[in-house]
Amino acid sequence: MAERLLLHVCCGPCSTSSIERLLEEGYEPVLFFSDSNIFPYEEFMKRYENLMIVAQHYGLETILDSWDHDEWLEWIKGHEDDKEHGARCSLCFRFNLLRAKAKAEELGIHKFATTLTVSRFKSSSTIFSQGEDLEGFEKIDFKKKDGFNRSIQISKELGLYRQKWCGCEFSLRDSDA
Repeated sequence: MAERLLLHVCCGPCSTSSIERLLEEGYEPVLFFSDSNIFPYEEFMKRYENLMIVAQHYGLETILDSWDHDEWLEWIKGHEDDKEHGARCSLCFRFNLLRAKAKAEELGIHKFATTLTVSRFKSSSTIFSQGEDLEGFEKIDFKKKDGFNRSIQISKELGLYRQKWCGCEFSLRDSDA
């Protein structure tokens, strides 16, 4: 029997190759869409709807967390003007990992990971540093084994929306989107 693992998911495209790898490694991923950083709410829902396409494709359980952008803004307060990849991003990673840990505990799932590490635009070591003290956190670098390129390929096959920024209004401000 496969071991359950709660997978914090940032978006449908990033989930694709991450799910594929977890399944290959014998896990039963439970998808957890918890991304209060995503702004505006319509973008949050668009990303969730695309995740549901992926979840249906793989036949996986998906949990939608509440969108509490005000709580997230309070969490990163004072870092609104940070450059992308700075302290604000580290705080954001921590926020999402703490929510994932709490959900895993609530569900009695002993391990959790995040799809955030699949992006070539995010430092896996920074993400790992934000979760290494959290019991049950699995340091899985989904970029490995050509994960990023594979995510693009699967996303195209499934016709997924691929956003051009991380999700928060500050990354949107600094992006080409």
